[in-house]
Amino acid sequence: MRKVRREITASGAGLTGDRIVATGSTARILVAAIARALRGADCADISHVGPASRFVGTPDPVRRAVAIRSAGRVALTAGQAAELDAGQVAEWFVGQYPSGRYPGVLLGSPHGAAAHLAVALGVPWLPAGFEMIAHWPKGSVDRPLAALDHGAGLAGRMLAGNPDLHLRQVHCPASRGALAAATVALAGRWRRLPQAYRRFLAERLEPGAPVMVLRDTRTWPVYEAADGHSFQVGCPASGLDPVDFHPDSHTLRQVLRSAGGDGSHWEPPEISTPPGVAEHGVESGFDRDVTQWATREGHPLRQIVVPAPAALSAATADLYRRWLRAAGKTGNRLVVECGRLLDPWQVVRAGLVPYWCENATRRCVEQAEWWLAGSEAFSSVDVLPEPPGVRSPALAGLPQWLAVAGFGRRRRALDRSAARGYPVTSVPTRRATEVLRAQPYDLPTPPRIEVTDALAALRDSGAPHGLLVC
Repeated sequence: MRKVRREITASGAGLTGDRIVATGSTARILVAAIARALRGADCADISHVGPASRFVGTPDPVRRAVAIRSAGRVALTAGQAAELDAGQVAEWFVGQYPSGRYPGVLLGSPHGAAAHLAVALGVPWLPAGFEMIAHWPKGSVDRPLAALDHGAGLAGRMLAGNPDLHLRQVHCPASRGALAAATVALAGRWRRLPQAYRRFLAERLEPGAPVMVLRDTRTWPVYEAADGHSFQVGCPASGLDPVDFHPDSHTLRQVLRSAGGDGSHWEPPEISTPPGVAEHGVESGFDRDVTQWATREGHPLRQIVVPAPAALSAATADLYRRWLRAAGKTGNRLVVECGRLLDPWQVVRAGLVPYWCENATRRCVEQAEWWLAGSEAFSSVDVLPEPPGVRSPALAGLPQWLAVAGFGRRRRALDRSAARGYPVTSVPTRRATEVLRAQPYDLPTPPRIEVTDALAALRDSGAPHGLLVC
């Protein structure tokens, strides 16, 4: 274990945007996938998985040490936290998109269906924030107050040079497993529109092109630790509810045991404020800056308000089905993606309808089942369940994923590589590409959807799910 700790404290090379953003984080994967699709390329070269997800779902100390050592290669040190430049991250995001002007832009919260929407529209997506992980040398998965204390020190260093950033620290053993004992997770959210984004919008949008802001409005109990630093125990993506992180919760004890801890030291901070927007929300200042810029520069502004991930997933799948059929295709072949397992370009190339599950929790999979039950039947259903790398009572079992595939009338396929060793193995993003490349070609690809038509379709099909498009 001492050797593991020494490797964790080793400092990495220059702190570029690529080095700052957490490996395998949703925003990172989505920008990479959309940028490739807009160039006409798939995700075959994206090997990212969640940081050190392999082995973190078991309490075995040797395997936990492997996970911690792997995390040490990608986590930021305290010294690097002081060097953080959020502007470099924004530059890195916009720099991935191909040159030329675009008929619109999508900004805001990360969502896999947003990637498919962006590709169908032929527009880029720019995140309103980014995820980081930083070292916690003497961490403990079952001591959230200690995590808060360590995160406060890191946040102070980061905010000193980045006053336009808000840092949301998330301590969630249910979604991060043993890594919650070795690292702290920080979601940096811009309180202003970054200069790199301003230049991109000014130089790369067509005249009068619409600006769309996607907002994840899920809430969670939040502790305001300091100006610019807030803290939450657990998260919506865990598949659990805030009450499940209460010290008396049986579910919490299960989660902590799986991550190598116990509940005897669990003492979260007292939450004195009403629930706030969760970690993937959009800061009001960012939203206000986008509105002011669009108004001043003569670009229509549209808002897509997402109360739960399934609402946008269902509406986007319905949109794709209409789009494909309008182009003379069947629209009867569905792929159910999960987490980082997605490839927007291969979906379009094969003429598939995409439905995205945020993760492998029972809640997400049930929502996919409900949508399928209420939809016109699909002739084939391919399912790509992303193993989360942890054990949790909130996770869907393989029988539930098989039930999703069972909605296919003629073809029902569950990816064997993703299922092998589920839920504690890890599968890279390129696995989705490998599976989708085996699908028959359905060319030519349809012409891009006009933004006004797409938003009208989203509003109509998303309204029953609570999706608001305005």
